Amino acid sequence: MFEQLARKQVASFDVDAQNTFTPVCPDELPVPDGGSIVAELNLQASLACVRIGSKDAHSPEAIWVADEVNGIFTEVKGENVDVRWPLHAVPGSKGFELIEGLPEPAEYDYFVWKGVELNMHPYGACYHDLGNKMSTGVIEFAKINDIKGFVVAGLATDYCVKTTVLQLLQAGFQVVVNLGGCRGISDKTVSESIAEMQKMGAVMVDSAKQIQLKGE
Repeated sequence: MFEQLARKQVASFDVDAQNTFTPVCPDELPVPDGGSIVAELNLQASLACVRIGSKDAHSPEAIWVADEVNGIFTEVKGENVDVRWPLHAVPGSKGFELIEGLPEPAEYDYFVWKGVELNMHPYGACYHDLGNKMSTGVIEFAKINDIKGFVVAGLATDYCVKTTVLQLLQAGFQVVVNLGGCRGISDKTVSESIAEMQKMGAVMVDSAKQIQLKGE
């Protein structure tokens, strides 16, 4: 668990830690207890040399927005969309904002806004598309800064966190998932997602307090 990495080689990643995924916005995509992750996100950031963040940024005109005719989880045709979701994370709205207690986006070392295009709905924060071809720059930023490992947490465990973790693992980074800084949509999908991340090489911790770095 990073025993061979120094702080200067580790990045902290806050994935989509927005009000839209908390009970603050009950009509969007609230994740149970989603607003309680701030302390763990700030703690894991204190262990790393750079802090990276991401936000969903969606238009009301996106083709995947559910309505009375086309409900949630119904299929959407398109290369970079899959199913319909409630409208969420609209720029300028309360849901778009980061959870209170987190830095402003400009205070992060690197920040990603994803899902801006009307016909694209990515989950992971490392690519704008579902085929992992159009980089958001996270991987390149990390490599330029000689980052070898990531501590990842955010919302939700079973969607955007999972996909981001798998993308980072596929890019060759060591990844620790801080479950204390994550919340998920359902116990079943969270358990399945944790198993999938572990199978690919991710290490799970219950709190950033458990993370050990080289020389510490």
